[in-house]
Amino acid sequence: KILKDKGATPTDLEEEVAKALFDIEVSPSSDIKGDLRDVYISSAQDLEVKNRLALIVHVPFRAWKTVRKIQGRLIRELEKK
Repeated sequence: KILKDKGATPTDLEEEVAKALFDIEVSPSSDIKGDLRDVYISSAQDLEVKNRLALIVHVPFRAWKTVRKIQGRLIRELEKK
């Protein structure tokens, strides 16, 4: 679920986010698993905002239309993980 440039290795955080996306995609109770089939991430990073940690996930442009459609449900599922 990670799409990187040639020779670039994914960080531990990116692998963790990709694993969470894959888990959501294969779970039988997920209603967004059909849409997640086309979603890949290009990078992920942590950002501290007001003493809390925010996760920024970068998605390739060609997958953005799908992500925008399921964004609310995807965020809720990722927060559970």
